[in-house]
Amino acid sequence: EWDDIAESAPAIIDRANTLDALTARVHFDFNVATITDEAAATLQRKADALRAHGDVRLTIEGHCDERGTREYNLALGERRALVARRYLVELGIGEDRVRTVSYGKEFPFNPGHDEGAWSENRRAHFVITAK
Repeated sequence: EWDDIAESAPAIIDRANTLDALTARVHFDFNVATITDEAAATLQRKADALRAHGDVRLTIEGHCDERGTREYNLALGERRALVARRYLVELGIGEDRVRTVSYGKEFPFNPGHDEGAWSENRRAHFVITAK
């Protein structure tokens, strides 16, 4: 549990990045940045955890699969990160607590080259950056 940690700030952040409620990924369908029902449920749990830990700051990384150009995927990754951020803000999380970045197709979660891999790579990835 977060409150049981008596460590340095970097160690606390490292430990916090293992808490599923705060770091669970949100996945997207091909070529869209739309929140699915499953993603909405994940974001609701994330908002609940963020309300419980008001000093936590997140970076939402937008990612894509390997298809499409680098430029296109950077733009799509940005839209994915922003839609996840917007959803959290609508659930009451302060805008100043969540920043976004897009990595496009540069950092795949799954290095495969099929639909199974691609579906894992189309995501918003959440990283705790401050407590």
